[in-house]
Amino acid sequence: MARTRANDYDKKRLGILSQSAVLFAQHGFTGTSITMIAEACGVSKALMYHYYNSKDDVLFDLLADHLNHLVAVVEAAAVTAKDGKERLVAVSTALLEAYRGADAEHQVQISSLKLLPQAQQSVLKELERKLVVIFSDAIAAALPAMADKHDILKPLTMSLFGMLNWHYLWFRDGKGMTRESYARMAAGLVLAGAEDAVTSVGPIAPTASAKRASTKRKTEKARPVAGRAL
Repeated sequence: MARTRANDYDKKRLGILSQSAVLFAQHGFTGTSITMIAEACGVSKALMYHYYNSKDDVLFDLLADHLNHLVAVVEAAAVTAKDGKERLVAVSTALLEAYRGADAEHQVQISSLKLLPQAQQSVLKELERKLVVIFSDAIAAALPAMADKHDILKPLTMSLFGMLNWHYLWFRDGKGMTRESYARMAAGLVLAGAEDAVTSVGPIAPTASAKRASTKRKTEKARPVAGRAL
């Protein structure tokens, strides 16, 4: 007979993930053992295996919880905005707010996701891509001239992520600007400087993926629509 889950199963699971994030951030994934996690959580090693079969499973669940939360809050922020510029500020602010108290999880995502088996990496990378698409769409809505320039839109998007994702190295709550103020500044830098920045790099040769996307769009436009008179 399968063991019945305790009423506080999910609470204890989240506690394990929280302690694991701290240990992985401090000692690295390879430098942390299941025994260390169990001791930090005040439980036996045997009880740890009631929750997770391996350290890989702990890391995967930790990052999946973290990334799913980021996607959910950013998606919710995106639908409340009235226009593109407001959307970009809203999703940037939501992301920084979601990072509050999650520096360890964020650091582990950056350093240790690549250590998981490929199948688990694929699931997590798909969540990361969802975040990128949300931000890319917001930039395209705020800067319509960039919407079809995919070789420019991606660098703009990743530049904004760079400003937001590495803030934990220097940002301290209560000292200087707020998270919302910094999110507005980061989004504003992208919006205000995008055209000048693009002009400064000159013509960009289209990549193979951009050529394929362009060819696909042209083909779809030229393809007859079923039922349309010819």
